[in-house]
Amino acid sequence: MGRTILGMVAGVVVMFVTIMGIEALGHLAYPPPPGLDPMNPAHEAAFAQFVLQMPLMGKLVLALAWVAGAFVGGLVAAKIARHQNAAAIFVALVVMSGVVGMIVKVPHPTWLAAAGLLLPIPAALLAARLVHRPKLLPKL
Repeated sequence: MGRTILGMVAGVVVMFVTIMGIEALGHLAYPPPPGLDPMNPAHEAAFAQFVLQMPLMGKLVLALAWVAGAFVGGLVAAKIARHQNAAAIFVALVVMSGVVGMIVKVPHPTWLAAAGLLLPIPAALLAARLVHRPKLLPKL
């Protein structure tokens, strides 16, 4: 049980770092307007407008961040945990809870919201499957 909890925690940490890193790269290519603070409730309308006006590629980077975070975090969680699938799914559920929080706070295109809710679990389970088949995964 301890290894599974440790795997979940490590997977969530790696997931956050992965998502933040990919989103940071996305912000380099598609920067938000100067002074926009998405954490400030007063800027919520401006942030929603920024998301809606973001080019398709910027939205794809956001979806990639969510899916990659679930995959990489799920991979780490499954590599450490005794219950690999459960640990990987836990990481995916954390990603999905973040997606729900974002789409409730700021409207996102329907396809982007759907991708953020439908793809993390398959990505995390794929990562766990790679852990079950060590020949497909390089040694860490």
